[in-house]
Amino acid sequence: MALVFRVATQLVGLSLSLLGWVLSIITTYLPHWKNLNLDLNEMENWTMGLWQACVVQEEVGRQCKDFESFLALPAELRISRILMFLSNGLGLLGLLASGFGLDCLRVGETRPGLKKGLLILGGTVFWAAGVATLVPVSWVAHVTVQEFWDETMPEIVPRWEFGEALFLGWSAGFSLLLGGCLLNCVACVTQAAPAPGPYAVAEMQIQCLYLENGTADPRV
Repeated sequence: MALVFRVATQLVGLSLSLLGWVLSIITTYLPHWKNLNLDLNEMENWTMGLWQACVVQEEVGRQCKDFESFLALPAELRISRILMFLSNGLGLLGLLASGFGLDCLRVGETRPGLKKGLLILGGTVFWAAGVATLVPVSWVAHVTVQEFWDETMPEIVPRWEFGEALFLGWSAGFSLLLGGCLLNCVACVTQAAPAPGPYAVAEMQIQCLYLENGTADPRV
C-alpha cells in the first residue's frame, strides 16, 4: 500500500509539473499580458505581450506588430523575457530528471539511490522553474497596478489592465511549485528496504501495473 501511494504521488507531482511547464510556454508567447480597452472606441481593443502588441478591431480583425528593439522595451518586459525562457528550459530539465527517477521506470531500477537523487533534482528544478515564472508575471502585474493608479496621469488617458496571460502564468508557476514539492516530499520519505533479488523488481512492476489500470492490488 505504501508503494502504491508513493508511485501515485510521483505521478501526480510529475503531471502537475508537466501542466505547469506547458502553461509557462503558452504564457511566454501569448500576447495578452496587458489589455487596454478604449472607452471612446469600444470596438478597438489593444493587447500587449512580451514579443508584440496587437489591436483587435471589429471591422479589420486582429493586427499584431512585433517589438523591433529589445533594449527599447520597459525593464519589466526585458527581464520577463529572460526569466520566462529560463523557466521553460528548467521545466524541460526537470521533466527529464524526474522522469528517469520514477519508481515505475525500469531504467536504473537496481540503483534506488540514483533514482532518488534524480527525483530530488527534478523537484528542485521544478521549484526554480516555478519561481522563474511567478517573478516576471507578478512584476508585470505590479507595474500595471502602479500605472493604473498613477495620479499624475490625466483621467482621460486609457490605462492598461491585467491580461489573461498573467493569470495563466500564475497558474503555471503554482503548478510547478506544487509538483516539485510533491516530488521532493515523496523522494525524502523513508522507504522500507525492498526484498532482495528479482522479487523486489517483480513486486514493483505489479504495483505499477495495478496503478496504471486504475485498480487496487487485491493482495493489499
